[in-house]
Amino acid sequence: MPSPQMPPMAGSAIDPTAVRPPIDDAKIERVAPADLRTRLQALKNDGYTMLLDLGAVDYPSRVPRFDVVYHLLKIPTTAATVEQIGTPDRYRLLCSVPIESPTLPTVTDIWRNADWAEREVFDLFGINFEGHPDLRRIQMPTHWEGHPLRKDYPLRGPAQERAPRPQFANKSNLVAGTPPSGRTAEALQQQIVNRQAQSAKEEPRT
Repeated sequence: MPSPQMPPMAGSAIDPTAVRPPIDDAKIERVAPADLRTRLQALKNDGYTMLLDLGAVDYPSRVPRFDVVYHLLKIPTTAATVEQIGTPDRYRLLCSVPIESPTLPTVTDIWRNADWAEREVFDLFGINFEGHPDLRRIQMPTHWEGHPLRKDYPLRGPAQERAPRPQFANKSNLVAGTPPSGRTAEALQQQIVNRQAQSAKEEPRT
């Protein structure tokens, strides 16, 4: 495994072997897209049988722009010491994807739970997974434009004009007792107090 080193500065081409120093006990490695499936299959054969998660990160000023991250887990059943048995062994594999051709091969045939994770990355980042059995949006509506987790996606979302609400276009359609728009809560509360006071005055004395 290549030794960890800091990633390059924003705007420069990334060293395909560069990885960010891990903040946990995970082993970490960067692999080229052409070697992704071979490396993941080898890790699974080596005991990393669980795909914990699959996600993506957008670095707008970096080349290549995206990282797709595979989080793997091995729980050993045999070890040199009793304390090591059952101790989680984590592995993090990173694969860079260019904006010009945001495509990686699917791993749904290696781990079935990659299905929805790949769909989520496709939906929110616009990264395609070649060979996926059902690659379509999973969180956003099918008609949605753009990918909301890209850093250049507008914070307010795509501009949309609100259609007028015909039920409120004519005042005669308003239900009796509905407060006019813009009336504050304090004004409504005062109106209730005034009505209660008026009712108390009108009650006959016994």
